[in-house]
Amino acid sequence: MASNSGPKSLNRSQNNGSSNNNSINSDKQVIHFTSSSKNSSGHPPVRSKPNSAKRSVTPNSRAANPNNNDDSEPARVRVAVRVRPRDAEDLNSEADYADCVELQPELKRLKLRKNNWNADSYKFDEVFTDSASQRRVYEVVAKPVVESVINGYNGTIMAYGQTGTGKTYTMGRLGKHDPSERGIMVRSLEDILANTSPTLDTVEISYLQLYLESIQDLLAPEKNNIPIAEDPKTGEVSLPGAAVVKIRDLDQFLQLVQIGESNRHAANTKMNTESSRSHAILMVYIQRSSLGKADTDSPRDRDSKRNTGNAMNTLHKSKLLIVDLAGSERIAKSGAEGHMLEETKFINLSLTSLGKCINALAENSSHIPTRDSKLTRMLRDSFGGSARTSLIITIGPSARHHAETSSTIMFGQRAMKVVNMLKLKEEFDYESLCRKLENQVDYLIAENERQQKMREDDKEEIEKKLVEYRNSFAEVENSLDARCQLFENENKHLVSENQRLLDELKLQKDRNDVMHDQVARLEMSLKQSKQNQLEGSSYQKMLVDTTQMYEKKIAELMEQIEDEHSQIERAQDQLAKVKQMLSDHQKSKELQGKQEIDDLKEKLQKMCQVHNKTVNDFQSLKTENVELVSEKAMLSEDLQKLNQKLSVEEKQRKHMEDEFYKLKKMVTERGNDNEDKSSIMKENNGKVHPGYGNSLSLSRSFQQREAIPRVSKIFEEVGLEKTIAMLKSQDLDVQIHAVKAVANLAAEDSNQEKIVEEGGLDALLMLLGSSDNTTIHRVASGAIANLAMSEKNQGLIMSKGGAHLLANIASKTDDAQTLRMVAGAIANLCGNQKLHASLKEDGAIKALLGMGGSGNSDVIAQIARGMANFAKCESRGTVQGYRKGRSLLFEDGALAWLIDNCAINSSSTRRHIELALCHLAQNDDNAPDFVSSGSVKELVRISSESTREDIRNLAKKTLKLNPMFQSEMVC
Repeated sequence: MASNSGPKSLNRSQNNGSSNNNSINSDKQVIHFTSSSKNSSGHPPVRSKPNSAKRSVTPNSRAANPNNNDDSEPARVRVAVRVRPRDAEDLNSEADYADCVELQPELKRLKLRKNNWNADSYKFDEVFTDSASQRRVYEVVAKPVVESVINGYNGTIMAYGQTGTGKTYTMGRLGKHDPSERGIMVRSLEDILANTSPTLDTVEISYLQLYLESIQDLLAPEKNNIPIAEDPKTGEVSLPGAAVVKIRDLDQFLQLVQIGESNRHAANTKMNTESSRSHAILMVYIQRSSLGKADTDSPRDRDSKRNTGNAMNTLHKSKLLIVDLAGSERIAKSGAEGHMLEETKFINLSLTSLGKCINALAENSSHIPTRDSKLTRMLRDSFGGSARTSLIITIGPSARHHAETSSTIMFGQRAMKVVNMLKLKEEFDYESLCRKLENQVDYLIAENERQQKMREDDKEEIEKKLVEYRNSFAEVENSLDARCQLFENENKHLVSENQRLLDELKLQKDRNDVMHDQVARLEMSLKQSKQNQLEGSSYQKMLVDTTQMYEKKIAELMEQIEDEHSQIERAQDQLAKVKQMLSDHQKSKELQGKQEIDDLKEKLQKMCQVHNKTVNDFQSLKTENVELVSEKAMLSEDLQKLNQKLSVEEKQRKHMEDEFYKLKKMVTERGNDNEDKSSIMKENNGKVHPGYGNSLSLSRSFQQREAIPRVSKIFEEVGLEKTIAMLKSQDLDVQIHAVKAVANLAAEDSNQEKIVEEGGLDALLMLLGSSDNTTIHRVASGAIANLAMSEKNQGLIMSKGGAHLLANIASKTDDAQTLRMVAGAIANLCGNQKLHASLKEDGAIKALLGMGGSGNSDVIAQIARGMANFAKCESRGTVQGYRKGRSLLFEDGALAWLIDNCAINSSSTRRHIELALCHLAQNDDNAPDFVSSGSVKELVRISSESTREDIRNLAKKTLKLNPMFQSEMVC
C-alpha cells in the first residue's frame, strides 16, 4: 500500500547574503524559512519573505559567488486537484454513499466525506471538476511554470495520485486526432517553441523512466541503469549518459514522445487496464540569449536586435521537469502478483520516500531524507530547492477508494507548505562579446588603412604640385634675368645720353651760373636714377615667383622709361635750341632763356618723380618676392611635419595591432584551456551532452567562478597603466571591464598607491561624472570606497570633488547595490574629522541620509556605519578641546534618522546606531537637541538593553556626567 505522503524533496533553502566588496563591512545574514500549521480555513500560510534584498540586475554579481543567494525569490509549491469522471464500477458501487468527494470550485475547496453526516474541508490553489478541459488545466497549473522557465528559472510540473485517476491523461496525452485533448507535456513544448528563436536559442529534451529503482532512457532503450551525478559544490543533479535531443519543431517532439511511450512499462491490473509501472520524467533544457527586454520581446524582435548589435551578451539557462508518477495502489485491490508485485513494491517504496521528504519539509525538519530513493534525488530541486513547482493531484469520486483519496489529499496539503527559492541562472556570452570586439577591431584596421591610403595620395599630389611650382619658378627666373639684362642695357644708354647732355650743359656754365647749377642738379638726379636702377636690377635677381600681374607692372615701367627717353630727347632738342638761341640772342632774349630754363627745371622734377615711383614699384616687388620665398619655406616645413606625423601614426597603429593580438591570444588561450578541461572530463565520464552531464557540470561550475574575473585578469596582465588608459575608451564594454579590473586591484592595499599615481582615481571620478551606465556607477563607487580607506587618498578624493559626485550618483539611481557602494564610500570619508565641513558643504551627509529611503538593509547598514564614524570623530575632537559647538549632523536630520532606526533587526547596524547616539550625546552642546527630541529615553534603553557591554557602559557614563540628562531622567 502506498504511503499517504507525496512529492519530491530537495535541499532546504538557506541564503547567506554577503557583501561582494572588500571595503564595505556588512554583516552576513542567514535566512531561514519556517512552515506553520494550517489556518482555520484549511489553507496553509505562505512563508514570510526574507529580509535580504532582491536579486541584482547585473549578471556578474550573481556569478562572482556561486553560493550567494541574494537574488533568490520565495515561491510556494502550488497544488491543484482534479477529479476524474465516474466510471461503470463507480456507478455500480454498493457503498452507503456514492461519492466521497464534494467539490466547491468557486471557493477552491473540496469536502471529503467520512460518512453521510461527517466531512472534512480542504482548500487548494485550484479545484477542477470532472468536466474541466485540458486547456484550462494547462493554463492554470502549467503555464505559469512554463513562462518562468522561458524567463530563465527552473521549473517542475508533476502529477500524483492513485492508479487510474487520470495522471497520464492529464500529463502525456498526445491528442493527435483531437488537439483539444493534448496534455500538459505537449502544450508546454508548444509554448516553449513559440517563445524561443530557432537561430539564437536552444531547446533540448531527455525522456527517462524510473523502473524498479533503475533509471532507463526511453529514447534510447539500450541505455539502462543510468547513474545520478551530483555536483558537491552547487548541489546540481545531472544524468550523464542520458540521450539529449535538440528539438526543432512540435512534430519532431510528438514523434519522440510517441517513441518514449512505446518503450515505457505498462500492464493491465484490476485498477487500470493500462497502468503505468514506472515514473516517467521529461527533462526540457532551454538556453536563451538575453537581448534587452528579452522576457517580453518576440523571437523576431530578438533576432532583429542581435543583427543590429544591441545584445546584452548574456545567457539564460533553465530546466523544466514534467513528471508523470506511477500510481499508488493497494496490492489487494490491484491483484498484482509475481513480477507485477515486485513493480508495485518499488513504486510504493519510491512514493513513500517522496512523502517522507514532503513531511520533513512541511514540518521544518533539520534532516531531509533525499537519498532514500532515486526519485527523490532526481527531484531534489523541485521541493525545497530553486525550481518553481506546480503539483496536480488526481482523485476518483468513488467512496470505494476513500483511504487512497484521503492519502492523496493530505499529500497535496503538506506539499502546499513547502516553499522554494527561485534563482535566475544567467552568465556572460563571452563568445558573442569576443566576436563583437573582433568586428570592431577589423573595422578600425580597415578605417586606418583607408586613412593611410588617403594620406599617401595627398602626399603624392603635394609632391607633384611642388615639382610644378619648381619648374614654373625656374621659367619665371629665366624670364626675369632676360628682362633685367634688357633694363641694364637701356640704363647704360641713358647714362651715356645723360653724360653727353651734361657735357653740353657745361659749355653754358660760364655764360649762365643759374643754368650751371640746374645742369649740376640734373646730373646728380641722373646719377641717383642710375643708382636706383642698379639697385632695382639686383633686387630683380632675387625674385622667386611672378604672375601676369607682375609682367603687366614691368611693362608699365618699360613704357615709363620710354617716356623718359622721349622726354630726355625733347629736352636735348630744347637744349640745342637754347644753345642756338643763347648764341644768337644772348643779350636780347636773356629773360626768355630764363623762362625756358624754368620750364626745363619743372620737366626735370617730373622725371625725378617718375624715377621715384619706379623705385617704389621695385621695392614693392622686392617685398612680394620675400613673402613668396617665406611662403615656400613654410610649405616645405609643413610637408616635413606632415611626413613626421604620418610616421608617428604608423607606429601607433602597429602598436595598437600588437596589443590587440596579445589580448586576443590571451582570450583564445583561456578558451582553449577550458575546452581541454571539458574534453578530458568527457573522456573520463563517458558520453555527456554539453550543459547537462556530470563532467561538464563540474567544468561549468569552475567556469562560473572564473568567468566574471577572466576579462579583468586579462586587463591586469596587460598592465595597470594601460588598464587605466582603457577607462577613457569610447566602447562601453571596454570601459566596464576596465573599471572592474581597477576595482579588483583597488581591493588590495598594496595596489592603491600605484592606482592613484597612475591617474586611476581621476579616471574613476571622471567616469562617475560622465557615464550613465548603472554598472559603471556601482563598480566605480566600490573602487573609490576601497581607495577611501586610506587617509591619504581621502584628502585627494575630497579635493577632486569626489564627495559631490557620489552625492549626485545617490540622487540619480534607485539601484540598491549602487547605493550600497556609494554609502560605503561616504561612510569611509566620514572617518576623517578634517573632511567633515567639506562633506557637509558638498551635500554628502544629506545624500547619505537620503539613501535610507531605499529601505535596503545593506544600504542602511552603511549609513549607520557612516554616522558612527562621523560622531566618533566629533566626540574625539570635543574631548580633546579642538572642536566646539553643535554637531554638523543635526542640520540634516541625522538625530531623527538614528532614533527611527534604533529598533532595526540587524545586530551590526543597531550597534553602529547605538554607538553614534552615545558619541553624539558626549557633546554638551548637543544635549538640548536630545532633550527636545526625546532621545534621552533611547540613551536610557541603550544603557540597559544593548547587546554590547562597552556600549552600555558608554551610555551609562554619558547619562551620569550630563546634568541636563539627569534632570530629564528624574522627570
